[in-house]
Amino acid sequence: MGSSNSKIKFPFSPRNSVKDHYRSVEQKVFNQNSALGDLSLDTDTNSHTDTPETYSSDEDTGGIFYRFVILHAEDDIDEAVRVQELLQNEFCIKPGIIFAEMPSGRHLLENLQDAMNGSAWTIILLTENFLSEHCCEFQAYACLFSSLTKPHKSNTVIPLRPRNTSLPLERTPLVLGALNALQEDSPGFAVQVKKIFQESSYRQQQAVWKNKKKEDVQELLEW
Repeated sequence: MGSSNSKIKFPFSPRNSVKDHYRSVEQKVFNQNSALGDLSLDTDTNSHTDTPETYSSDEDTGGIFYRFVILHAEDDIDEAVRVQELLQNEFCIKPGIIFAEMPSGRHLLENLQDAMNGSAWTIILLTENFLSEHCCEFQAYACLFSSLTKPHKSNTVIPLRPRNTSLPLERTPLVLGALNALQEDSPGFAVQVKKIFQESSYRQQQAVWKNKKKEDVQELLEW
């Protein structure tokens, strides 16, 4: 608070500032995710669903309920993409999205709300860069508040320390440090991932999301 550093991007800026390379990677990864569809891995029964949902490639992020969204520092986009691909390709947890893929030119808070509401789990990428960007900490606290006030979002905020440039526990903000974090270089990482991303929780949250969509449409029709 009170810093005069003009490079700091506070969450109340009128636009979501994203670097040029963000936009190019954003379009590439978004097209890939849109084509993935909802190829779910039923971790409760260790089997794939018989009728996976599919989506057309021209649907925007508002038309898909993602299994996870990764919140990350602006300088960590490559690391976020790597973790995204790890979860999707090695653990079949898909589709997933990184925050840089949210539409550019929109208010940061609007994108953050859509990211949280449109995904089952919010992964916070804890790296050295996390502390250097004030908006990252704000996003993390906003997600935690949402998980506390919405019953279906309970225990859905997942801090993750990647194997590259991981943020040490002693430098992690107190609230986030109190949560059980995924540690990529831990021997039990794979077991933790399968335990957290349960199919039953995803389906429950997806149902809430779909009902809210229907209610919004009905309100527009009545208006």
